Amino acid sequence: MRLHTVLLTSSVLAGLSILPASAQTASADGQTQAPGAVTEAPSAAATPDGDIVVTGIRESLRSAISVKRKANAVVDVITSEAIGKFPDRNVAESLSHIPGVSIDRRFGEGEKVAILGTDPALNRMLLDGHALASADWGGNDNDPSSRTFNYSLLAPELVERLEVYKSPEPRIEEGSLGGTVIVRTRRPLDTPANSIFASGGYTYNDRSDKGNVRGSGLYSWKNTSDTFGVLVAATYDKQSLTRAGVEFFGYDNVAANADGTYSSPFVNRAADGTLSLKSPGATINGGTISDLYKAASPFGINYAYFQQTRERKSVSGTVQYRPVQNLTLTLNGLHIDGNYNNYSQSMYTIPGAWTGDVLTSATVSNGVVTAASFAGAKNQSAQLDTLVRRTKLKTDNINLFADWEGSGGAKVSFAGGWSKATGGRNPEYLFNVQTKLPYSYAFTPNSATVNFVGDPTNAANYFTNPNNNPAQIEGNPVVVNGRQLIGAQIGGQDFSVTTDRDIFGGYDATIPVSFGPFTEVLLGSRVTDHINRIDGRGINTYLTTSLLASQLNVHTLSTPGGSFSGSGGNGNATQYLNLPEQSVIDILANAINSPLIDKIGATTKVKETVVGSYLQANFNQAGFRGNIGGRLVYTRDVSDYALTLATAANPTPAPTPTSSTTDYLKFLPSFNIAYEASKQLIFRGAVAKVISRPRYQDLAASISQNDTTFDASGGNPDLKPYESVNYELTAEFYPRAGSLLAVELFRREISNYIINFRQQGVTLFNSLTGQLDNRYTVSRPVNGGKAKVNGVLVSGQAEIWGGFGLQANYSYQDSSTSSVDVTGTALNLPYLSRHTVNVIPYFEKGPFQARLSYNYRSSYFRTIGRLGSREMVAPYNQVDLSASLKLNEAITFSVNAQNLLDETYLQYNGTPDRPTAFYKNGRTFVGSVSFRM
Repeated sequence: MRLHTVLLTSSVLAGLSILPASAQTASADGQTQAPGAVTEAPSAAATPDGDIVVTGIRESLRSAISVKRKANAVVDVITSEAIGKFPDRNVAESLSHIPGVSIDRRFGEGEKVAILGTDPALNRMLLDGHALASADWGGNDNDPSSRTFNYSLLAPELVERLEVYKSPEPRIEEGSLGGTVIVRTRRPLDTPANSIFASGGYTYNDRSDKGNVRGSGLYSWKNTSDTFGVLVAATYDKQSLTRAGVEFFGYDNVAANADGTYSSPFVNRAADGTLSLKSPGATINGGTISDLYKAASPFGINYAYFQQTRERKSVSGTVQYRPVQNLTLTLNGLHIDGNYNNYSQSMYTIPGAWTGDVLTSATVSNGVVTAASFAGAKNQSAQLDTLVRRTKLKTDNINLFADWEGSGGAKVSFAGGWSKATGGRNPEYLFNVQTKLPYSYAFTPNSATVNFVGDPTNAANYFTNPNNNPAQIEGNPVVVNGRQLIGAQIGGQDFSVTTDRDIFGGYDATIPVSFGPFTEVLLGSRVTDHINRIDGRGINTYLTTSLLASQLNVHTLSTPGGSFSGSGGNGNATQYLNLPEQSVIDILANAINSPLIDKIGATTKVKETVVGSYLQANFNQAGFRGNIGGRLVYTRDVSDYALTLATAANPTPAPTPTSSTTDYLKFLPSFNIAYEASKQLIFRGAVAKVISRPRYQDLAASISQNDTTFDASGGNPDLKPYESVNYELTAEFYPRAGSLLAVELFRREISNYIINFRQQGVTLFNSLTGQLDNRYTVSRPVNGGKAKVNGVLVSGQAEIWGGFGLQANYSYQDSSTSSVDVTGTALNLPYLSRHTVNVIPYFEKGPFQARLSYNYRSSYFRTIGRLGSREMVAPYNQVDLSASLKLNEAITFSVNAQNLLDETYLQYNGTPDRPTAFYKNGRTFVGSVSFRM
């Protein structure tokens, strides 16, 4: 990590506790109120009683400190500054400012959050304390049927407060390994009557060079007796994203075989050990033929051009009725419509497998073939894949709450709810063409250059698949005019629709007691019925005669100039044949198509039933407070899927439907304690046993495969949940209002960790060659891994002087696991950066406020990629800026700029000299005008 960043953050944090207060809240009699007290009045103004009060950024931070301070668990909080005004335009971005919380920006904006070094899939989001069904758009390779939530769908205007529970309480629904995010929305009986908020604005991304309008509105009403209220809100947001970058499809020949030999794509080895080039006459630079034989090389190099429209519309409403003073009925609903249509074009070479026999030169450096050139290929040298995805995300949610409170503090709450989400590819249009052009490649840790000998934008240099075979789909022949079609597949349509449905019901009760230190007993139960289903359908598309792309009778373009500028991608491969979306659809429509069929092998369903009960005792005595208790949870999973088992006698069998059932009972005890050593100093400790259930898709055993890289993956219906014993220890110092300095130590001892078991030499049917192939490596999840995470978090905030203030935090996290990659190197936990820094200075005075946000995270392991590559993400810096000017009491003008550094997202395989991806997502600018009353 950069030394100056650590020193800067350490200096900032050390100074926060001694900074003077700029707006300390004083009571009418001149006595200072308790630190962190929150009052509401105009910014930096005097009330009729003479009190000095704050609003805006400072009030929001003070309110968050107050909630954190009063909590009986280890909690961090973010609150909105006003109705409809959240710190960031993305909820995940706001969460990343919390110590120990980080996000991955592979697609520019944050979508999922990692908490205390644990994968986003192992942490849950609860909306007003309850789970929300979730489905994704189908383009994120590391998020199939996850249990987390895509925060980019959640409009920040709807959020009142975010709570991140790093230590659980028995009353909170289980399922998180690192922490639980609770999103609190506004309620009409807690909101001033006739509150109105409306905003309109414009968003622009400089990489896509496109802009879009956005808007939101909220109205809340209640009667004068505070017994009936209605709140409605609506939002509209649209973004045009363009991402261009270079991807490497893993590396060939990364380690010796079991017998000590190597599988070089460029060098033959005879039985007596004699080495010879597959392409006689090729020159070797930087080493000998022996060095080339043992050298790793890129399996594939891909110039990826991705365009997406993210259009989100949401409507929410809440109705509250209080028929008697101690009973409140609440009905709320949420509807989200997301259009995440996208178009991905990939121009890639497979140097070894496609052109290893026409190698003309190779350069070996540090055991890697960093540069090579090739003559014209015998079959193909490169391929252009086009994928047009139609993706609609839809989430619906409705909950009913009945809350009763007795005069003595007794409380009973009943809750029930239903939510449903749909997403995925519906459909994905796939089409590809090939070329035989000679080419060369060269790469460094942060750049790649591919140059073709010939024009890669010329449609006449491309042709469709020439390999005719008996056509089959799902093990059944494709029949045309009464006989099986003999043709070459050129693409098709893939329908993969995810449906996620959740129904719950339960109660919670609070019973006041006076028994030693115990003040309350909390108990409750909940039953949840959850279904996660993926429905696969498909159409295969064929031609019986190979055609040049220039003969397809469609409009063609070339990749826009400058698309790859700054990304690290160079050479004439940055501009290649570009097919408009409609051209892809027309090509497929005008070819020979199989009937639309249900893909049994790509269809899965997991039905999960969870019954949980808890008992929690709260205590408070002699400066000590907290809770102790446990949660007893029964889980039953029924997995439906299909298996396709190819044999020599039957290489393309029809999928066989299969069902498996597993269940388990877990007791999850927890203990939270806080000690107020003084009015300014609080110590906390916590220990708990937690679980996180497997991804739904991991519970289905069906196999999906990549016929180019010979990778395949399957599930395991017998998986058990991750288990962990979590420890927390914190010290919090509150020197004055609006100031906090905190140190947090944490540990996660994870067992039953789910790891991928890789089986090599598996025989599967290859749809590209029409033959069985025994070169596949199949990965399946299994229990048995162990992991430990240790960390220290230091955070602080203070109101400095003259309207200036500062937030800062630093996280150090380290882990060890029992998992290794294909080279035997130990793996870190996914998404865990050893170092994370946030520095957020702000200014707020009179009608003007501004906030600068700097985030740094060191390198981290993301996932196991193609050919078992250990995908690491390089250190990443992000700078955002927001500012607003209050024109009058009702109207505010705001601007926001995201990713001002135009940072490159860089990914590599284990070490930086083996890059696997460079992406540029561009900067985003937003201007808006809002109205409040």
